[in-house]
Amino acid sequence: MNDRPPVCDYEGSDYQTSFWQQGGREYEDQVEAIALRRLLTGSGKLMLELGAGAGRNTPRYTNFDRIVLVEYSRTQLQQAQERLGNTDRYIYVAADIYRLPFVGGLFDSATMIRTLHHMADASRALQQVRRVLQPGAVFILEYANKHNIKAILRYWMRRQSWSPFTPEPVEFADLNFDFHPRTVRKWLEDSGFSIERQLTVSHYRMGVFKRWVPLNLLVKMDSAAQLTGNWWQLSPSVFLRSRTSLQGMRAKPGEFFSCPECGGGLTEGNQGVLHCPQCDLRWALQDSIYDFREPVNSPG
Repeated sequence: MNDRPPVCDYEGSDYQTSFWQQGGREYEDQVEAIALRRLLTGSGKLMLELGAGAGRNTPRYTNFDRIVLVEYSRTQLQQAQERLGNTDRYIYVAADIYRLPFVGGLFDSATMIRTLHHMADASRALQQVRRVLQPGAVFILEYANKHNIKAILRYWMRRQSWSPFTPEPVEFADLNFDFHPRTVRKWLEDSGFSIERQLTVSHYRMGVFKRWVPLNLLVKMDSAAQLTGNWWQLSPSVFLRSRTSLQGMRAKPGEFFSCPECGGGLTEGNQGVLHCPQCDLRWALQDSIYDFREPVNSPG
């Protein structure tokens, strides 16, 4: 456990209410919905939603039979339960993206929206995503783009010290990172993904536009600008669709969870506990949320 990167924890946060519902984010929400509709055009049996939060985007994944919501914060997952309900269609998992508790080759699709920017080791997180995806699976990723017009202008005017043109991530606040598009594409390719399409999103994420341009017009303007994403990436948010190769492992029928510590298979125990016979760790199921953040016991 000692080499685990730090995790951004939204436990106890009212993020869904304060940021999305009361924070004047209707524009961002609507243009992100457009990007998802454009990129996630297929259907599937089992989707992995990484950084699901309170389930803001989950109702948009209508073409998938079952959805596994992964979020580090239990309270965010509880809010998602209140929004979506406890049905067989949704599986709620509190887990660390760096140590996903699933067998390899399990999911036929995955999304990670507004989550990568909290990853201190983004490359490692993307490798974990690739591990749990089937051959030919689709992965929709959104990331915060350091190479955006506002950052470029601020740099030229000497109002910020970091360069938007260099490849390394910039941490502008604690566990909040912006990335260069070339770097993210390289991480994906190195992890075994091939990139199919890019969309640039939230071009007009500035107070002056939100104050003076009607919301429906602003959304239409952004919708049109998104289509330039394969040519250049100058917006603060970038969405892309990638796909795994047709070669690789696929989970066997009946396989699902694995131990995040040793990778061993888990067996169901008493009182909603999953047991790893290989390392003797136990993981809790409480209030319909599987909790893989820390084991409920120590070996031996």
